Amino acid sequence: MAGRPLGAAALVVLLPLLLSLVLAGRDFYDLLQVPKGASDQQIKRAYRKLALQYHPDKVQGTEQEKEAAAKKFAEIGSAYEVLSNEEKRRIYDRYGEEGLKQHDQQGGGGGGAADIFSQFFGGGFGFGGFGGEEEEQTPKGNDVYVELEVSLRDLYLGNTFKVVRDKNVLKPGKGKRRCKCKNKMTTRQIGPGMFQQYTTQECEQCDNVRFVREAETLNVSVEPGMKDGEHITFFEEGEPMIDGEPGDLKFVVRTRPDKRFVRRGNDLLYNMTIPLESALIGFKDEIEHLDGHKVPLHLAGVTIPGQVVTLRGEGMPLPDQAHKHGDLHVTFTIAFPQALSEQQKVLVKQLGKEWKQGTVHQEL
Repeated sequence: MAGRPLGAAALVVLLPLLLSLVLAGRDFYDLLQVPKGASDQQIKRAYRKLALQYHPDKVQGTEQEKEAAAKKFAEIGSAYEVLSNEEKRRIYDRYGEEGLKQHDQQGGGGGGAADIFSQFFGGGFGFGGFGGEEEEQTPKGNDVYVELEVSLRDLYLGNTFKVVRDKNVLKPGKGKRRCKCKNKMTTRQIGPGMFQQYTTQECEQCDNVRFVREAETLNVSVEPGMKDGEHITFFEEGEPMIDGEPGDLKFVVRTRPDKRFVRRGNDLLYNMTIPLESALIGFKDEIEHLDGHKVPLHLAGVTIPGQVVTLRGEGMPLPDQAHKHGDLHVTFTIAFPQALSEQQKVLVKQLGKEWKQGTVHQEL
């Protein structure tokens, strides 16, 4: 009844729905390509790599590609702003992006992607403006490449795969060790106008570590329109290195051959075999697409063997361009009869004579 308060049973039913609405929003961990348990340093390094990759001053290409990169750059900045802030990350992990919006409305908002980038890199945006002092090069472990076999349908619709992987993990060991050795060059004056240079080595005392094999489950997301050979990168999920940074884990997209469609860039190729009758008088048919929707096909008149018909917007989705697709190119093969009866031969000869005289006309 209208105006009647909800009972406890109704609240129990509605609570999961309300919670799902609250948690809806972008996955900031996926945007930065880090696991949910990522450390502050992992998040920082992941943001650095992605921000440099998608910065508007660096991306070259068409206007659409630049717009897509600018959008990605803004999303990366939003993700870093949240995950690099202890309070915001805690709110996001518990309540999702909607909870953050409520927090920002109460005075907890931050700057835009450009402000975050400027704070992170310390100034100039032009790619001569990244200058400044060079960072100390940190040793890095090997990158790990894993081939991810997917179907053409997965690349058309997008899909997420759970992958279980064994990897080396650094764990505390017994005792101490010397690590992070550095050579330091020292210059000393030994007389008027005479100097001597010598090298000393500095080492730190650290806890010992050892490698342990552990299983880890990763959610690998294939985005609609991805291409064969494209990489899906998980930062610092590769081989670890003592006194260095872990390498990256890179899934390489490999497409299984499809029985009906062949991909060429953003377009799809399809071969349709039609009977001789349909080739001569025209026909109506439909093609079942990768996602199951029907693509109508109507040809009036004669269809020539090898003829190609292009259906605009029925190809593969264009990455980072919502609702835009390539084209579908249909090539026709004519199925000729293996043999004709004597009566059929007479009819064909008669038709041939009429065609030569121009007395047969097709209705369009």
